[in-house]
Amino acid sequence: MPDALTKRLVDAFRWIDPGPESTHLVSDMSGWWRDPEILDGLGPALADLFRTDRPTVVIAPEVTGYLVGPLVATALGAGFVPGLKEGADRQIAEPVTWARTEPDYRGRTLALGVRSRHITPADRVLVVDDWVSTGAQVGALYQVIRALGATVVGCAAVVADCPPEIQTRLAIRSLLTSDTLDPHP
Repeated sequence: MPDALTKRLVDAFRWIDPGPESTHLVSDMSGWWRDPEILDGLGPALADLFRTDRPTVVIAPEVTGYLVGPLVATALGAGFVPGLKEGADRQIAEPVTWARTEPDYRGRTLALGVRSRHITPADRVLVVDDWVSTGAQVGALYQVIRALGATVVGCAAVVADCPPEIQTRLAIRSLLTSDTLDPHP
C-alpha cells in the first residue's frame, strides 16, 4: 500500500470518548468516507492483498462493508454480493443462506447470510470489511460461502484488530492494525 494512503487513513481516523459511562473508546472511521483520495485508493489497495488469488466475487457485511466491498469488487473486476444481517427491517422474497456467528466483540451472536442465487460453486469469494475485531462475522460468511459450494480466498480488511492466530486461521490480510491507530483503547 502506498505510504500516502496509509498516512491519510491514519490522519482521517479518530478515537471518540463517548463519556464517563463507557469503558472504552469508540472508533470513528467516518473521515475515511469523506476523503476522495482515500476512496480512490482504498479499493485497489485492498484488492492488491488478494489479487493473485483471482476472486470472482466480493462479499461484505452490512453496513460499512457496503461502502468498502464495491470499491474492492470494482478494482478486481469482480461482482459484489451484500452480506445481510438478520433482523434488518426488510423482507427478502428469495432463498438466503444463513450462518450464525461466534460471539463478537460485544458478546453478541448474529446471523449473516447472502442471497443463495448469487454464489455458485465456480466462485472464488473474497470477504471484505473495514474492521475485523474477533473474526466472528468473517467466520460466519465463510460458512455461508462453503455451504453454497464456493471457494473462500480470504478476507481483506482495512484494519485487523484480532489476534494473529485468528488472522492466520481466517486468512485475514489488512492494510492497518489497531496499533497503527494510536492511542489504542
